[in-house]
Amino acid sequence: MQEYMDANKCIDELLKQLEEERRNVRSALKVGDKGEQLWAQCGVDWGHFSWRSFLGQICPDNENMAESHLLRDMRDAIAGVLPDLPDEVVKSVEETLKALGATTSDDLKYIKENDLLPVLKPIQARRLVAAWTQNGHSSPVRLLSSPSTSSSPGSSTITSSPSGLQTSLIPDWVERFEIPWERFPEELMQNLERQKRPSARQRREMVRIVVSEMMKLCRNPTKQNTTEIAKRMVTKYPKSFQDVIDGDVIGPGYHSLVKQLQSRVENVKRPDTPKVVKRKAASDHDDDTDEIPAEQKASVQDTYGCVSWEPKYLPLSETVESQLEKKEEMKKLFKKMNYRIDLVKELVKCTYYTQRKDINKGASIQKLCEEWPFLFNEVGMAEHFQELTGVNLIETFLANVDKKGARLLKFLRYVDAQKRKQVLDALLKLQTEKGQSNRCSQEVNEMLLLLLAHFGEKEQLLFRCVEMTSQAEDVEMDDVPPTPFIIVCGSSCFSAETFMLSIDKNIVNDKISSFTSAICLMFGSYFCFNIHYPVELRSTLEFLQRCFFSINPERGTKVESKKKKVLPVNPRVLSLITDIADHEWI
Repeated sequence: MQEYMDANKCIDELLKQLEEERRNVRSALKVGDKGEQLWAQCGVDWGHFSWRSFLGQICPDNENMAESHLLRDMRDAIAGVLPDLPDEVVKSVEETLKALGATTSDDLKYIKENDLLPVLKPIQARRLVAAWTQNGHSSPVRLLSSPSTSSSPGSSTITSSPSGLQTSLIPDWVERFEIPWERFPEELMQNLERQKRPSARQRREMVRIVVSEMMKLCRNPTKQNTTEIAKRMVTKYPKSFQDVIDGDVIGPGYHSLVKQLQSRVENVKRPDTPKVVKRKAASDHDDDTDEIPAEQKASVQDTYGCVSWEPKYLPLSETVESQLEKKEEMKKLFKKMNYRIDLVKELVKCTYYTQRKDINKGASIQKLCEEWPFLFNEVGMAEHFQELTGVNLIETFLANVDKKGARLLKFLRYVDAQKRKQVLDALLKLQTEKGQSNRCSQEVNEMLLLLLAHFGEKEQLLFRCVEMTSQAEDVEMDDVPPTPFIIVCGSSCFSAETFMLSIDKNIVNDKISSFTSAICLMFGSYFCFNIHYPVELRSTLEFLQRCFFSINPERGTKVESKKKKVLPVNPRVLSLITDIADHEWI
């Protein structure tokens, strides 16, 4: 009776893992000698394991669930080789594989090219068959989709891909690979066990050791392989390896280690590269977050970082007529200028559905200014931004400046300025400008100017100074970019007392009282009005987004460029975050 209860408990746990994490079968079922005996009694053949037959024997009612998981695994195996295949073609391939009797990923190695020609083009069929045959003969694969924890340093650690990402085919050597913890210098291991970050020197030595061991098993590790291994290391020692700045994890947290491992792999492989093959010269644009095909812009650039980009339904208490009434009420309040802030917040929140409809349909900035004037005001934009992203625009920025600003400034002043001439030049310039001002709060101004210098991005693309007494109609707009832009009414952002915001060459707010508010409104405009980051400011804006506005998507981009490659985190942003983390004395 006890064995029956134990078996039922294991089955319940197994089904839970299938539904929530779909972990590796062998890892999920190895529960000790007693558990192995139970699985053996159930007829489990690890060489040709089938969820359908296994669950059918133990729990016949779950046969349909098993079939569903088999279809999903089969779909992932196809997508792993042909990711751009249309859904209807994928379904046809699935039906063909089912008709041929394929029930496990292991069966795919027996598929022939002719079997797939009725539903695929010859090249597509050959690619699938070649990949599956290679995996079956020399490097068995498993299907992964969610992360699992690391085991002890001396054991082989098995992890999965991040939840929500496309399932990948992981080679057997990666499964078998053991992180060579025992080969790491004692000083490094002491830091890891004490949850301290290793020094740059220790980290480089560690990367050399890990890559050396990797390449004993595989002479050409892919980025997918190094990502799996980096995830294990970060999971084991998150305090030491995660990409963080003052406790906030950047992206999934392991990209900087992946970058180091992959760079080392490329360096080791380079002597084997034929000299007649010319490598493309690296450019400043090659390592940044760039564009994807135009037809995918809405899903990646516009919805990037949003939790409610386009609500499907009006609030239950609202009608089309009530939305129009509230919109007219806001127009009247905006003209009076003596409105109650709490009332405006409530009206903006209630009409959020209609605002998003107008914005997403492509209404011009000028039209939006006329119909929804509070969207360009600090109170209204902050409320809209909160609904759109789940982030409080002003409070989040100020809290992060208090938390991280001083450390960032110390790094830029005392470390970066010694290495980068443009940062030193910017530092000297702003010290002169600060001397002309008697205003107290200058941290945000200095931080932004030094960030621009660090990334080599031009401040003229972000803001411009005009006469202190200038009115909106006096500002010459010919040289102003169409992206969100700050007009500084004064000789510098340190001395100015009034600022304006321009979007699409229209001044949409000419009464901004501080540079901090201007930065928040400028940044919020990119998200509220579906505007992508300009390539020339991509690094500064993403750094602000991730570190100061706490918008940290693991996938996608808000940058438009000419390339199709999309990187989850801008490498230059990642490098700065890593450099700051490495200087613990700051």
